[in-house]
Amino acid sequence: MILIKPLMTEKAVRMIEAENKITFIVDRRATRTEIKKEFESNFDTKVDSININIIKNQKIALIRLKTENAAINVATKLGAM
Repeated sequence: MILIKPLMTEKAVRMIEAENKITFIVDRRATRTEIKKEFESNFDTKVDSININIIKNQKIALIRLKTENAAINVATKLGAM
């Protein structure tokens, strides 16, 4: 399992609403293409880009969705919004 859990902070919620991005804590060994494949297959959406940060020994993926897919719909499926 590459996608461990969604990260829901105040900043992450703002990014969902303003920038169509959703934030996940992912497996430290995962690559961008693996993250993209798993996210697209699990949530049936198209990914535009992925940025990765490593903070406190956790890999955090900021996943920007294509404009026709709303990040708030994904967050609602997860029960985060």
